[in-house]
Amino acid sequence: MKKFILTACVLVVLLFAGYYAYYHMGLYVSLGSDEPVETFMKTDEDTIYMEREGRYEPFEIRGVNLGAGIPGEWATDYAIDEETYLRWFNWIQELGANTIRVYTILQDDFYNAFYAYNNQREAEGKEPLWLLHGVWINDYIQNSHRDAFDDDFLQTFLDDSKLLVDILHGKRSLSLGRGLGSGSYRKDVSPWVIGYILGVEWEDVTVAYTNESHPERSQYAGTYMETTGEATPFEAMLAQVGDNIIEYETERYRQQRLVAFSNWPTTDPFLYPADITEKFMKCAQVDVDHIRPTEAFLSGYFASYHVYPYYPDYLHRVLDTLELQDPQKRDMSSYYPESKTGVPYAAMMTGNEREDFYDEEGNLNTYYAYLKILNKYHNIPVVISEYGVSTGRGMAQRDYYTGRNQGRMTEREQGRALINCYKDIRNAGSAGSCVFTWQDEWFKRTWNTMHAVDMDKTPYWSDYQTNEQYFGLLAFDPGEEKSICYVDGDVSDWSPEDVALETEQGSLSMKYDEKFLYFYVQGEDFQPGEDAVYIPIDTTPKTGSRYCEDYDVSFEQPCDFLIYIHDLDDSRVVVQERYEVLRAVYSNETEGFDAYINPVEPDTPVFKRINMVLQLQAEGRTPEEKENNIFFYEAYETGALRRGNANPESEDFDSLADYMFTENGLELRIPWQLLNFANPSEMMIHDDYYEHYGIEYLHIDEMYAGMALGERQAEDTIPMAEFPLKGWGKKVTYHERLKESYYILQDYWAGLSG
Repeated sequence: MKKFILTACVLVVLLFAGYYAYYHMGLYVSLGSDEPVETFMKTDEDTIYMEREGRYEPFEIRGVNLGAGIPGEWATDYAIDEETYLRWFNWIQELGANTIRVYTILQDDFYNAFYAYNNQREAEGKEPLWLLHGVWINDYIQNSHRDAFDDDFLQTFLDDSKLLVDILHGKRSLSLGRGLGSGSYRKDVSPWVIGYILGVEWEDVTVAYTNESHPERSQYAGTYMETTGEATPFEAMLAQVGDNIIEYETERYRQQRLVAFSNWPTTDPFLYPADITEKFMKCAQVDVDHIRPTEAFLSGYFASYHVYPYYPDYLHRVLDTLELQDPQKRDMSSYYPESKTGVPYAAMMTGNEREDFYDEEGNLNTYYAYLKILNKYHNIPVVISEYGVSTGRGMAQRDYYTGRNQGRMTEREQGRALINCYKDIRNAGSAGSCVFTWQDEWFKRTWNTMHAVDMDKTPYWSDYQTNEQYFGLLAFDPGEEKSICYVDGDVSDWSPEDVALETEQGSLSMKYDEKFLYFYVQGEDFQPGEDAVYIPIDTTPKTGSRYCEDYDVSFEQPCDFLIYIHDLDDSRVVVQERYEVLRAVYSNETEGFDAYINPVEPDTPVFKRINMVLQLQAEGRTPEEKENNIFFYEAYETGALRRGNANPESEDFDSLADYMFTENGLELRIPWQLLNFANPSEMMIHDDYYEHYGIEYLHIDEMYAGMALGERQAEDTIPMAEFPLKGWGKKVTYHERLKESYYILQDYWAGLSG
């Protein structure tokens, strides 16, 4: 009996050890195989093909990027469940897309849902949804002291590539860690995986550092991928990773699929004029044409780029720098900086301004021009694996020629912009494209607002000023089924319990959710569009003024902001200069002075317009400008208020509308960050900048707001009342809503053949 028990225990241990080695460690014994290698995807110099019923037919990747975030959760929480994925897959295919792209290994719910969805589709005789899968590089590794040959970079890259292959074939278990998902991956989804996009948007300094650190490692010769004589060390590293993933899947699973390496304009293969190179600090190139597949690689190789209309628009700078009307200025050779690698971008152009910089509709279009030179340069198909625009209220970059900006676009404008980007991509000769992105993501950050918010709490509120959160075709609006208020002129959302202040002129009502502070002003004698509306706001107890000299009005207590609404061209939020975040953060870059040497008085009566920076340049561009301390920057007035109907159910819906007149008043919504809230989920605002020499946070339990209608005299003090603030912590509410842009793009794609 003892021998039996001992034998049984040994067998259990061996079985467990074998299970762990096979599914958790990915160990397997290669016995060699005579089975032919299978692939259902191929490429030639400009086209991607898919095998259908024994024939290879052209296949356009018409995709949508899928993120990992939902409200109240970080992307690395992997909180999206199988039911949600199934619903999203259906909507994505109904949109007219044929492919989804994901950036990294997700939790097993994603692959289980993908398997179930495609099996159901094929059982019904319908086209499945195809998958492009990425292999992620940790941001902290890429932005550290490590180069690309460091084990934390390269070995992790190699290991994650093999791990992904096993997961897609349903042969792996994974515990949460290293920024990856977790679960038991037992569903073989490989029949619907068309290819891999390896890596991320490369940091040019990482590329340059790698190339300078390892000049001896510029060549790689593998079984499936090799480098050309012009390759750099970084490109050799990529060739090794590509060869590794192809070899592993070939030997273990006898399959091959498309391979690409992620890239973007920052590390494109081109050289630009010296002033552009200096402005954008473009110090490195990654040229995937320096990596070529061998005859053993039966599937296809393509170039993957993330390209947006607005950043970094090198060709706009070319037009801005050079007078193209002067034929003598067309010889760019003397303008290029010295470089060990790279091809002058102008070599890909005809030299004819009308042909190079104008699209097929005759519009000046540097986005289309850039796409054309990418396709002309590469000897493999080009896929624009990210393109898109944001519906955020805030804006971070501007497209100077076609108006497809990074933010400050309505949902309707987003839809039209996506169509125009898609047209440019196709007309330029690209083999496919993927819209960025499927869903809005509350946790995201943007360079020109990240200083103003608590970066540890971004998933718990919807920051309409941060454009990066609103690239999706699917919106997450506050409220479990509907929002607490819609600014649409219908006052049925308001009740007597919402009244915060009553005066002889009327009343002010207030409430809030995870995205906005809402105001409802009512006055029996109010004439919409004729009478001015004043709403003073006091948030911080440390500073503020009882008087605003700009509008010559007084307040019952010291205020930090004044909301003034009069007509279409004169409605805005202004901020007391002491509490102006632009001055506190960017005074050196915008005006050339240190705000903390000469701080503003705590009770200054000066109120400033609220601006958001778009471009910063700390010094002049010419020697004369630098000598005379002339500074250049670009900003726009984000405090300007827009009239319109903000109800998504309305025919005249304007997703960027801030206020709407009612019969005898108005409704208004203000995004939290515009009032210097760093984290409204816990009611944290900016503390006094000049007390802390920067942005620190201050908790408040209440704010004060007032209301007055019509023209005012300085002696007519505006009354104010307390409004309690509680916050909601991590308990967010939201509901899904397909944006207008979804239906606009859906209609367009439905009208295309194929």
